[in-house]
This record gives sequence, C-alpha cells and structure tokens, in this order.
Amino acid sequence: MKPLGFDIDDKAVKRAGLDYWKDLDLVVWESFDVFLEAHPIDHNTHLATTKTDRLYFNATFNKGDYILFGSETKGIKEQVLLENRERCITIPMGGTGRSLNLGVSAGIVTYEALRQNYEGFNKITIKNKLEEQS
Repeated sequence: MKPLGFDIDDKAVKRAGLDYWKDLDLVVWESFDVFLEAHPIDHNTHLATTKTDRLYFNATFNKGDYILFGSETKGIKEQVLLENRERCITIPMGGTGRSLNLGVSAGIVTYEALRQNYEGFNKITIKNKLEEQS
C-alpha cells in the first residue's frame, strides 16, 4: 500500500537479490482506504498492532487471509483497530522494547501463517550437514 517505505523498481529488486520477484503476483494499492474498499475487514483479516494482547501465534490463519500492518511509525489507524478489536494480533515484546521493525514483524507473522497452512510442514526434515561430512 502506498506510500511504500522502500523501492520496488527493477534496479532495487535486483540489488536486493530477489530473483523470485518474477514469481510474485504483486499488487500495489494506492492507500489503506482504497484497499479496504476492495477488501472490507472480515473474518479473514488480521490487523497487526502493538495495541492488543491477542498473540499472533494463538490466531488461526487460513489460506486467503489478509494480514495487515500499518506504517512503521504510526501503525494502523486507531479507529480501524477499535472497530475490529477481535481481528487484532500482536507479537509479544519482552523488556522495554515497544515493537520490532515492520519488516521483521511481517516476516514473523507471515511465517506463522505459512506454518499453519503448509501441508507437510511438520514432516520436513533437515539433515545435519556436519554429520554428513564426517
């Protein structure tokens, strides 16, 4: 959603080494409000925020869900959060930190959604490369 906090032109993507970029079905929305007009908040929407105690790993994610994050500095509009409290999720923070940066937060929550929906995820085995070399 615009405004983007990073550059997604070909040069920037190549510099970041994102060779899978061509496989993405990327849609850039003009604003949060324009997105909400097309996809009203409902049972398949999760709102990531620091202003709830509903932990992201206790949420149920399904294929087709939307996970929305606000801007790095302001988050999602408070009115949207208040109107959709049951859709809010958070990443727990220890100590004095208020929140993680947006990219890290998006990665954490997205990975949990994938974990819950990837068939065979728990059957994946990783071989110990050190043992193979001995």
